[in-house]
Amino acid sequence: MTAHRKTADTLEVRARPRDRTKGILRLGQITVPCALGRSGIVTRKKEGDGATPAGRFELLHVYYRPDKGLPPPTDLPHEPLSPSSGWCDDPAHSRYNRPVDLPFGAGHEKMWRDDQLYDVVVVLDCNMSPAVKGRGSAIFFHIAREDYSPTEGCVAVAPAHMRLLLSLAGVGTNMVIVP
Repeated sequence: MTAHRKTADTLEVRARPRDRTKGILRLGQITVPCALGRSGIVTRKKEGDGATPAGRFELLHVYYRPDKGLPPPTDLPHEPLSPSSGWCDDPAHSRYNRPVDLPFGAGHEKMWRDDQLYDVVVVLDCNMSPAVKGRGSAIFFHIAREDYSPTEGCVAVAPAHMRLLLSLAGVGTNMVIVP
């Protein structure tokens, strides 16, 4: 593994003034467009509301599709996804807002997708410790659609921007989402 040097303490995310589903992500002098949840940024997140939660969230872990390229350049903990990778989004289940292996009987999201959205996906420390039932799950930092159409509540950027930002991120880097 190549050593990278963490230079990013804070990734700041703000909605664009005239479109709550599109935002600007800043890291020092770097500014890139991003997609936000279909309901914009909110201060009180609820499961299924389509909103991006406001707050400070540490970048915890990176998952990537090994069949789509090399691991992203980062000092963050990272591991490959597999076709059996999932994420529990069922508030009634004990694995709520945690990774799971598929098949999985409760509500879940497939992490191995047919589109590019989860080719690289970063788990944010949003409703993780502890996971409060119904306060939102699977809030990730991931790859955006080409048109930056809204997410279900995540923050998403272009693949090249993701690789650049992750090369500067490390343990202790936070994403601050400003309401």
